[in-house]
Amino acid sequence: MLWSFLAVLFSGWLYVDACYRGPQWQRWLFKPVTLLLLVAWAWQAPTLNTTDYLILAGLVATLVGDALTLLPRQQMLYALGAFFLSSLLYTISFATNMTLSFFWPIPLALLIIGAITIAIIWSRLEELRWPVCTLIGMTLVMCWIATEQYFFRPNDYSFSIMLGAALLLLANIVGFITHYRRRFRADSAIIAACYFAGHFMIVRALWLY
Repeated sequence: MLWSFLAVLFSGWLYVDACYRGPQWQRWLFKPVTLLLLVAWAWQAPTLNTTDYLILAGLVATLVGDALTLLPRQQMLYALGAFFLSSLLYTISFATNMTLSFFWPIPLALLIIGAITIAIIWSRLEELRWPVCTLIGMTLVMCWIATEQYFFRPNDYSFSIMLGAALLLLANIVGFITHYRRRFRADSAIIAACYFAGHFMIVRALWLY
């Protein structure tokens, strides 16, 4: 477990560093390598319930989505579909472990965040308008389910999935805004750090049962 954990951290650091100042090949190499190491680390978890395999499937869907973005014409519609599937699988996995509850400030806050994000990029989305909005909506639902679980049952597991979901949401928001509106120097590194850390925290939760 220790070596797998260290390999994930080292590969993730190389990926984030490549997004900030490294060559393009390093970024293309260590993004899939990091995700594959996360899959391997998750597979080694001491106790895997049936629903935990949805997290493994979500990681694989993310890997497929990343591969699609590297194609010559960047098949963005299919990539967005793969990322949507990943968020959906994560959400189902989180939902099966939570009790029936509803705390309205959480979805309200997330709804406001989503509305502001979509308002900022809406006019630039063109033919990808609805796929992008659907992905943002699915990520918001994932974050809501994870946060609800932590609010009503605070423990290390629920904190880990809440933080992971929030980081993935942040990665999506920053990624879409910088892609469709305005870039800044460290945007790729910030997106990469949130993206890696989000998946890392979700996989980490599998070790906290």
